Amino acid sequence: MSKRSNGDAGGDAKRARAAPVEFGPADEEAVNTIRVLSADMVQAANSGHPGAPMGCAPMAHMLWKEFMTYSPSNPNWFARDRFVLSNGHACALQYVMLHLTGYNVSMDDLKSFRQVGSITPGHPENFMTDGVEVCTGPLGQGISQAVGMAIVERHLASLFNRPDFDIVDNYTWVICGDGCLQEGVSGETGSLAGHLKLGKLIVLYDDNSITIDGDTDLSFTEDVKMRYESYGWQVIEVADVNDLPALHAAVAEAKACEDKPSMIKIKTKIGHGSALEGSAKAHGSPLGPDNVAAMKRKFGMDPEASFAVSAGVTSTYAAITARAEEAYNAWCGLFERYTAQYPDLAADYNRRMNGNLKDGWENLLPTFKPEDPAIATRKTSGACLAKLGTQMDELIGGSADLTPSNGTGDFQKHTGDFQASSPIGRYLRFGVREHGMSAIANGMAAYGGVRPFVATFLNFIGYALGAVRVSSLSRFPVLYIATHDSIFLGEDGPTHQPVEMLETCRCLPNMQVIRPADGKETSGAYIAALRSKTSPTVLALTRQNLPQLAGSSAEGVLRGAYVILAEADPSIVLVASGSEVSLCLDAAKDLKDNHGLRVRVVSMPCMSMFDAQSLGYKLSVFKEGPPILSVEASSPAGWAKYSHMQIGITRYGVSGKGGSVGEAFGFTVANVSANARRLIDHFGGAAAPCLAKLPGAVHTPVLGH
Repeated sequence: MSKRSNGDAGGDAKRARAAPVEFGPADEEAVNTIRVLSADMVQAANSGHPGAPMGCAPMAHMLWKEFMTYSPSNPNWFARDRFVLSNGHACALQYVMLHLTGYNVSMDDLKSFRQVGSITPGHPENFMTDGVEVCTGPLGQGISQAVGMAIVERHLASLFNRPDFDIVDNYTWVICGDGCLQEGVSGETGSLAGHLKLGKLIVLYDDNSITIDGDTDLSFTEDVKMRYESYGWQVIEVADVNDLPALHAAVAEAKACEDKPSMIKIKTKIGHGSALEGSAKAHGSPLGPDNVAAMKRKFGMDPEASFAVSAGVTSTYAAITARAEEAYNAWCGLFERYTAQYPDLAADYNRRMNGNLKDGWENLLPTFKPEDPAIATRKTSGACLAKLGTQMDELIGGSADLTPSNGTGDFQKHTGDFQASSPIGRYLRFGVREHGMSAIANGMAAYGGVRPFVATFLNFIGYALGAVRVSSLSRFPVLYIATHDSIFLGEDGPTHQPVEMLETCRCLPNMQVIRPADGKETSGAYIAALRSKTSPTVLALTRQNLPQLAGSSAEGVLRGAYVILAEADPSIVLVASGSEVSLCLDAAKDLKDNHGLRVRVVSMPCMSMFDAQSLGYKLSVFKEGPPILSVEASSPAGWAKYSHMQIGITRYGVSGKGGSVGEAFGFTVANVSANARRLIDHFGGAAAPCLAKLPGAVHTPVLGH
């Protein structure tokens, strides 16, 4: 099948818009209006970044007028082009374009820039503003998420397109700056994008030679063109962003290249048109009333008027928007015909793009019995992933060059690799690129139609934290498979043994961190992760084998914590996660058999899910009166909310056999039993304070969030 067939009405509209055009005074007025509105926004807020929007205004006008496919009337249209403003500090530019092209961004919204409760926050937030695809601002994240979007477009096109029906046929557009290219994550993802030959990824590089500290000669003198060509990109240069015909020709050339991502390296002047043009002073502060007025005079505008759009510019963008809606309507007609000819495919496409999973998917998960052999939870996770992969076509992901160690290999065997030559595959070979891998997964989640997972060692989540935080902020349900979750990984030693990473991940708002104790809990963890549409999940999984526990429960995982060993009138409660649950069960037996104590054991695979339960449920798990001892082979931070005493790790680990390392740090039956008795003695028979009834943290809701 050709890239676009004669029956592709949406493609016809795109081709027409990419044809040679004339640029004249109306375009110049539109570009200068973008510049002035951006400056007005920053001035009114007395905060923000005017320089980049003013320099990049011709790029934005060109894309929205001539090349991008979008629908202000239906901002979430599945087949839209994706636009990412990677230098998110320039967001005044994006908000102005959304306003001018008829999105739900009013002039009052522009006037409320950077104010609490507005839909025009200080950096783009995908959940706040129609037309914003991803959260950007942490430099490098946007361009990296765009790689994930381009991957999903290529994959879904291979699944759903049919002769005369290119249902999935969009481009991913990026505007980025020097800072994005300096951040290492963009190098990781740029390299992979070149390897995968993502020809429908086009980056417009705002080459203004300015950073906050001053000229890029201070720190950034590499040849960006040669660097990206070495990655396998096409790089096109434009000497002056204001040369609209040259800019148009460069974008058209980029679109014509189908086997390489393209970067258009465009020389700009930060703060174009102002007295601060070309200066770092134009980057991150208002220009000042006098400078803004002078700029307006230079552009032939009323220096006293703020937030003004002429009738001519309004008419220009009304025509642009009407043409955009024509492309949307053409696609809708194409999809109607597609639905008539391929009803099952159309239904599956709609289901996936609406974020719904197939009915009964939970029944695919494996079951485990107490008599089954001991097995590491990284392997029970691998079994879950492989089973789901056989029928959940939306499940797609891979590992940071740790496929055998992460237990994701069986999934790969079922699904095949995603490569340039095999885009229908669902296993991504990310290479040793944890940060890039995670940012790409965010872009995949943002695009829709897939449920992305990524895998590495728990300790190496530290490499990826910038992108992991963006997952949580953006409400993307990315699944992080994090194996080798404690000192029990053994010989690799403290460089690989995570002692702080569980708490680091748990501190992230909107992040589910689940540490299952056995196979049943692993299946429950997958249910919790895949049911969530707005929260990412970290699965913390063992390298060492764990027994299949009597009393464990997949359903219990969904409550965050549950009683795994019941005792109606306990002398003490032991609570643990993951590998330490079986340790606590053994310690409970010792305390009962050798010391005559009654012990309840609680498995707490996910703190945040337990925190969301009712007080009544919490008290059914942690009975009032007995003291509570927590046990986890990690930092004890966070456990004081649930326990009166904690056994944890407050230093880095050591190299040695996993069991020996555990003994050295006190993760033994004898030590847990001794500390349980010590805690009982501390209270001397008196009731311990009921921690579940303490007020806890105060959560103040913020309007719009």
